[in-house]
Amino acid sequence: MSKKNNKRIINIIRDIKINRSSEAVSYFSGEINKISSEQGIQVAYNHLLQTEVILKLRKPSLAIYDHAFHFIGGAQKYGLTLISILQNQFNITIIANKEVQHKDFLSWYHLDLFKCKIKIIKIPYFEEKNNAHLDPGIISIKDKNPFHLISKESGNYDIFVNNSMNEMVYPLSNISIIVCHFPERKPKYYFYAGQYTYIIYNSRYTAEWIKKRWKLSPHQHIYPPADMKVDTSKSKKKKIILSVARYEVEGIKRQQEMIEVFQKLNQMYPKILKDWKFILVGGSNPNNHYLSKLEGIISKNPDNNIELKINVSLQELKSLYQESTLFWHLCGLTHNDPSEIEHFGMTIVEAMQNKIVPIVYDGGGPREIVDNGINGFRVKTKAELGEYSIKLLRDQKLLQKLSESTQKKAQTFSKEKFEDRVKVFFNKLLQTYNSL
Repeated sequence: MSKKNNKRIINIIRDIKINRSSEAVSYFSGEINKISSEQGIQVAYNHLLQTEVILKLRKPSLAIYDHAFHFIGGAQKYGLTLISILQNQFNITIIANKEVQHKDFLSWYHLDLFKCKIKIIKIPYFEEKNNAHLDPGIISIKDKNPFHLISKESGNYDIFVNNSMNEMVYPLSNISIIVCHFPERKPKYYFYAGQYTYIIYNSRYTAEWIKKRWKLSPHQHIYPPADMKVDTSKSKKKKIILSVARYEVEGIKRQQEMIEVFQKLNQMYPKILKDWKFILVGGSNPNNHYLSKLEGIISKNPDNNIELKINVSLQELKSLYQESTLFWHLCGLTHNDPSEIEHFGMTIVEAMQNKIVPIVYDGGGPREIVDNGINGFRVKTKAELGEYSIKLLRDQKLLQKLSESTQKKAQTFSKEKFEDRVKVFFNKLLQTYNSL
């Protein structure tokens, strides 16, 4: 809506508030009806929403949507941490497609979001299939867009934030933001990413692929928030190699390959690996066949001291970060699809915050985190993962040196810096929204 129209409508409302004249009310109604008939009901409604905020009749409203809010995940933590920073400034609604509660967010991420409303909008397309995972990738051109319900809901708020990079949601709000953790699918039917006012991206790797795959220019770079630092001075590091990543059914986080490396190291270097433990932590859907496969592999050789931990509490995860010495992350290994390479790698940063030395796949977001040979190592193969691990276990001075360097680099991705970037971005956004 033009500033000229804004001023005219606001002057009418001011007249209504001061004089309460029936003539002003009638004129105001006529102006809104005119806008509705010429530009549509949603445009007229959006105009009213903005007018209410400009006249300070209420706080601006903000909705954040993610079709995976019911699972533990780094992207979900990103979005929920973002609104935790804004919940005093906005009236916030969390939109999910499956049942989830405030206490879940408190348990999973240690985020108190009780000031925010949670609204569950079930998607019949996925409910009929009894799908726990709502995968936009299975929608075909023959299907009606099942996410139309979310598009419709987006028009009820001043600002709509799509945190799930679900390009099938068309934004109807005055201001819309899509947080792109990676452009997983190429533009095709129901592609609306270009309709958003702003695109926020989580890493330079993601920005590169937004330009290549979506042919769009992203607007704002905000690294994910890592806030998992515990007091490592109170406990001694143990002989633990840790991996933290969701147990994706497709196996893209490469837990199986890491298990194979650890088992092989046990065979080749039994003395060096004596008393060492490999612990894999991650969230999982029910009836996960990939997780069952991993359990089967481990059961064949229980002496290798490998543990799988599923959907652990925040406190247990912090304890593991506090105690572990090495961190493995191989997402990206043997992948040709850039979407299956780690987009950023928040758990890598969390490990580094706790002086854990990372050995990670050399690709994608981890290249922005781990400086090879300075605060960890980047590898291209399973063999290199094993080689660098043994190198560190043999050379305690090198291990200690790299360990001391990890926390310094991790400060680049702290929650405090995330908070600063979020506040600057949204303050500018609101300043523009409130101007006539």
